[in-house]
Amino acid sequence: MPKITYVSVDGNERTVDVSVGTSVMRAAVVNDVEGIVAQCGGNAQCATCHVYVDETTVDKLTDRLPVEDELLDFTTCARRPTSRLSCQLEVTEAMDGLIVHTPERQS
Repeated sequence: MPKITYVSVDGNERTVDVSVGTSVMRAAVVNDVEGIVAQCGGNAQCATCHVYVDETTVDKLTDRLPVEDELLDFTTCARRPTSRLSCQLEVTEAMDGLIVHTPERQS
């Protein structure tokens, strides 16, 4: 089972075992990871699951879809090259070891 590490703004890390096919957002919500609001429930409508993928693991991901790219323009925290919506990141075996940082606040 892939392991995803969530890093909060204050540097606290939480590593979670995530089933393949589960979104990075859903795993955070189910495991009470702070910093991911997920207001729309994972429907790519609100951007309250914005994360910064750690540069050391960003190569584990596929490219953003246009809807994700557009929503990231509306986040309240600065958009970075590694910004992603965690609801759009479906976990695969290749994502084992993924590290995501939560922003200071969500939209």
